[in-house]
Amino acid sequence: MQQILVVDDEIGIRELLSEILSDEGYQVRLAENAAEARAYRNRSRPDLVLLDIWMPDTDGITLLREWSSAGLLTMPVVMMSGHGTIDTAVEATRIGAYDFLEKPVALQKLLATVGRALNHGEQQPQAALSLASLGRGPLAVELKQRLERIANLRTPLLLTAEPGCGVELCARFLHPRNTPWVVPEATVLLADAPLDLLSQAREGTLFVHDVAGINKVEQKGLLLLLGKLDRYNVRVICGASRHLPDLVAQSAFDERLYGILSATTIRVPSLREHREDVPDLANLVLTGMVEAKEVPPRQFSTAALNALRNYDWPGNFAQLQSVVQTLAHTVAAEQISLEDVNLALPRPAFAGSATENLSLDLPLRDARDAFERVYFEHHIGKEGGNISRVAESVGLERTHLYRKLKQLGIKLARKPEE
Repeated sequence: MQQILVVDDEIGIRELLSEILSDEGYQVRLAENAAEARAYRNRSRPDLVLLDIWMPDTDGITLLREWSSAGLLTMPVVMMSGHGTIDTAVEATRIGAYDFLEKPVALQKLLATVGRALNHGEQQPQAALSLASLGRGPLAVELKQRLERIANLRTPLLLTAEPGCGVELCARFLHPRNTPWVVPEATVLLADAPLDLLSQAREGTLFVHDVAGINKVEQKGLLLLLGKLDRYNVRVICGASRHLPDLVAQSAFDERLYGILSATTIRVPSLREHREDVPDLANLVLTGMVEAKEVPPRQFSTAALNALRNYDWPGNFAQLQSVVQTLAHTVAAEQISLEDVNLALPRPAFAGSATENLSLDLPLRDARDAFERVYFEHHIGKEGGNISRVAESVGLERTHLYRKLKQLGIKLARKPEE
């Protein structure tokens, strides 16, 4: 049975639409404001949303934009308004709304629009991960703004990042639609057939995942290729997982090549730098799997999300995806718990052998601080960010614990519910 979410602050409108659509055989869910609609969409994907524009908490256009930027606009949305204007309808369509209805809505027009929208929704492909998948916090927003400022340039771009940070998502954000997107199957092609790669990417984008790992011959091929970009109108975007100036200093990377690539450089932040985005990202990956029917309905408990947020993610977004996918496939219950997350996350480094990860050559004070930092981060993750339980577990008063965390530079994204 197809499910329709009706979002309207007027109870009369909600009940009328619910009665009409239920009589037509649809399963109807109701939300009286944007907050309820937002919460419902985070839990489930309806087949269609009828969304009022004028609501007291958040207007429908803003909510539509939120869903679009978060990668959650994977279902058709029909906007409704008793005060509609052409400009509003155009803006809603630009963001991604399927259609626009003026209230009061005529019965036949309502049913015809609903039918077309549901048919359209069935034909839509599953939404792929995009730049929005990297988060909506200040760092992620700033990254998007930086990329937008250079979107229309055709000069080479260097994206520096730790492995797993989503460099390809950034590159695809800059890639013009309906033009070639070329990624060398093997970096040896940079040496053996650089002009063939340019020919394939003509008028489009050539993306190299990680130039820090290419050898001297491949570097020469890339340098040759960069000298002929204008002829093919190709933009080259390269990722780099290591500090290229260090490689240049070691004579492991061509200085001329670095000079060309680094003229426009953007750093992609690590996931631990914007850990406030982790709960939303984890929910996004999980929701995508549920909507693709890869797994039955699943959701994270609050404590589980806190534990994910407090983990350092050395493998960044790629590691988070892997952990969420593992949890989605292996947890039997509908709710993924804190215990499930703790079992899925790699154990803290010191739980095995501290000497493998903490340098014994540090001064005593620095070594102690390094150990305490790992120790407290372990207990914060173990207790899902609940400071009361952390204090009890480590045998410190809460005031002393907060002081110690501040001294060690351990930041809590937000105070969890206790």
